[in-house]
Amino acid sequence: MEGSDIENVNGGEAVERNGSGYYSDDKEIAVREPLLQRKRTLNTTSQIAIIGANACSIESLDYEIVENELFKQDWRSRKKVQILHYIVLKWTLALLIGLGTGLVGFFNNLAVENIAGFKLLLTSELMLQDRYFLGFVMFAGCNLVLAATAAALCAYIAPAAAGSGIPEVKAYLNGVDAHSILAPSTLFVKIFGSIFGVSAGFVLGKEGPMVHTGACIANLLGQGGSRKYHLTWKWLRYFKNDRDRRDLITCGAAAGVAAAFRAPVGGVLFALEEAASWWRSALLWRTFFTTAVVAVVLRTLIDFCSKGNCGLFGQGGLIMFDLSSTVTRYNSPDLLVTILLGVMGGVFGGLYNFLLDRTLRVYSIINEKGPPFKILLTVTISLLTSCCSYGLPWLAQCTPCPQGLEEQCPTVGRSGNFKNFQCPPGHYNGLASLFLNTNDDAIRNLFSGGTEEEFQISTLLLFFVAIYSLGVLTYGVAVPSGLFIPVILAGASCGRIVGRLLGSVSELDTGLFALLGAASFLGGTMRMTVSVCVILLELTNDLIMLPLVMLVLLISKTVADSFNKGVYDQIVRMKGLPYMEAHAEPYMRNLVAGDVVSGPLVTFAGVEKVGNVVHALMMTGHNGFPVIDEPPFSDAPELCGIVLRSHLLVLLKGKIFAKERVPTGASEVLKRFGAYDFAKAGSGKGLRFEDLEILDDEMEMYVDLHPITNTSPYTVVETMSLAKAAVLFRELGLRHMCVVPKTQGGSPVVGILTRHDFMPEHILGLFPSLDPHN
Repeated sequence: MEGSDIENVNGGEAVERNGSGYYSDDKEIAVREPLLQRKRTLNTTSQIAIIGANACSIESLDYEIVENELFKQDWRSRKKVQILHYIVLKWTLALLIGLGTGLVGFFNNLAVENIAGFKLLLTSELMLQDRYFLGFVMFAGCNLVLAATAAALCAYIAPAAAGSGIPEVKAYLNGVDAHSILAPSTLFVKIFGSIFGVSAGFVLGKEGPMVHTGACIANLLGQGGSRKYHLTWKWLRYFKNDRDRRDLITCGAAAGVAAAFRAPVGGVLFALEEAASWWRSALLWRTFFTTAVVAVVLRTLIDFCSKGNCGLFGQGGLIMFDLSSTVTRYNSPDLLVTILLGVMGGVFGGLYNFLLDRTLRVYSIINEKGPPFKILLTVTISLLTSCCSYGLPWLAQCTPCPQGLEEQCPTVGRSGNFKNFQCPPGHYNGLASLFLNTNDDAIRNLFSGGTEEEFQISTLLLFFVAIYSLGVLTYGVAVPSGLFIPVILAGASCGRIVGRLLGSVSELDTGLFALLGAASFLGGTMRMTVSVCVILLELTNDLIMLPLVMLVLLISKTVADSFNKGVYDQIVRMKGLPYMEAHAEPYMRNLVAGDVVSGPLVTFAGVEKVGNVVHALMMTGHNGFPVIDEPPFSDAPELCGIVLRSHLLVLLKGKIFAKERVPTGASEVLKRFGAYDFAKAGSGKGLRFEDLEILDDEMEMYVDLHPITNTSPYTVVETMSLAKAAVLFRELGLRHMCVVPKTQGGSPVVGILTRHDFMPEHILGLFPSLDPHN
């Protein structure tokens, strides 16, 4: 019921829930327990979760249209020109999201390429002078400073910016909100923390953070202006609701993928397949338009940089691996090799997720100790990464430069396939060509075609083990970090190993094996198929490989699903985010809606005493309250609707009270308020209970709740299957669902179902004998 709503009061202290508990089976606890440890809060649910690298309070979003008298009057008063302005403004905001995300994505790449390029050039020059130790000190020192800066930004300014950000965006689009998820400070730290983190040489990418960045930009544009700074435009008030912000943030998430990979169609499919929980055709068009804008912005800026106007910005900045020049012919043996790669990707992907789960649980204990420990952990992993990147190439053999190359060997400059490292003239170090490069250039080297003998098997094996291990250890430190690049690097090196070993069986180029290996590992870790397939095809410009990429993705996902969930689903669960799955759990079919509501039920009369409303708001953190009309206002008790906490606060602040218990009607409220006054404030800075100033004599007066009551709440009968109720709740994007009795005569409402009531911890806490797998 409403007592289980995801709400937080009293300065961030969680409201304890009745009947909540963990599983009685210790093994189940180990498997399903979030990172928030039980000793920190007996509330196993939904009111506190880990956002980025910090625990904070969360609440649900109101995606439902509140059809009260104010809303109806607002829509009746709108003219055709206002509706046209609203539609045009939605497309304008989509355009601005695309422009903003494209510019930020280019700025990120430009900064990373120049900072990392300067660091690598300096290290290379010292090594050419045989000053190897000084080269290491310079290399590790630069990485250390960059890593510490990124960690300090995350630890002290915006802890929510740590990590990928995709789980948080995914949870937001599912209906879970926290003040810091999409805040301007999070956007700032996400941009600069990602630049410093990637430039520091960590085995991480900027693709996940770009999704979060795009969502932050969309949220900033969709705030509806600011009354505090007098920046409110009357048309922007239409976007002061969670429904429109959800659409804009979906566009932002798609734009982030498009900006990271230069894959506009892949961005749309990523939002559809992985990020969004709710979709419609109109949103598809706006999302596609947004990603198209991103593609145009990036192409324009790349053409500008191709003239040498961007410093050290090179081909690797906006990753594009053109394999179209590779002759692609495959036959039956190639299909068998592809199946093998799919199985390997599924096994290694499932193992990657398992190891990442264990690593994050250990890191959460360290991160809980405070910002200094977050920075210390980040610095430690930075030193380890620098030692591996600089030390492991010493174990590799020097390889003579191939004959007839168009490019210079060994490479002179910061990037290229042939790094000299410690080798004599005319030779190169294959492992240094992978480690002492930006991650984008390393992928380019692995994907390059016609270079079968460029990297020895021992070099590729050592690189695979190092990248696989460092990828697991790096994710979870307090810096913005994406998982796409580490997984692509590990998969590409593994695929290239298979290509070298089975070269006599298959006719595919080793660069194409690297592509298939990357697709296999992506499918095994993230469990995305359609979006990953299109993203890789847009990256490589190789449509002929479509059947093999589809096959390897399907196999790897199928194999990995037998071990565990996708990496983002696991992280959502570990962070304690109350995510509503698209399907109901099997045990929910053994329960009905009335089984999981709990009391006491807090209701209001249609005309309620002010003191009762104030007391309920003060003593509970509930967001929604049923409004029940009783005689003499109705013949029998009947459910009038639901009134929201935020609307009650606005109404009490306006002090439209009466001395007698009589309806004042909607006219009085409409004279004093408009629908905009009840709109949701930006960034969660709405009216608080502490802002009310109710006098003692006013506490005995009455307030008419009918004008602000949602008279069209979604209701289910108490005997409805909990599984059906869960699917309905999720598909409609609800925050409250009224449960009404099967028979008349008693109270017209049994309780209210909220997100928390569908969480496994709550249900299995109430019914410990239930089998969670049946």
